[in-house]
Amino acid sequence: MPKTDDDLIGHNSKRSNDDDVTETSQTVAAGQLRAIIERIERLEEEKKTISDDIKDVYGEAKGTGFDTKAIRTIIRLRKKDQAERQEEESILDLYKAALGMV
Repeated sequence: MPKTDDDLIGHNSKRSNDDDVTETSQTVAAGQLRAIIERIERLEEEKKTISDDIKDVYGEAKGTGFDTKAIRTIIRLRKKDQAERQEEESILDLYKAALGMV
């Protein structure tokens, strides 16, 4: 009576250690891949929740009478350093002057 899976395989068909290593590597890789995908899925859900929260805050600002387009512009500008903001404003002023908008 066979005692292991290897005993069920014919005498010329024994599994090699290389097969076991490959199978173990595939199992480990599949586990790592699953963990990565699950982490990304959790982060995507958190990102959606945060995005919804931000929309709610903009809605609150609008309900209070603030201009949300101006708020978005201020937030975008605050992300830049002072030198980058000044360069952008200088170019914008130059273009507006060239078009007779000032």
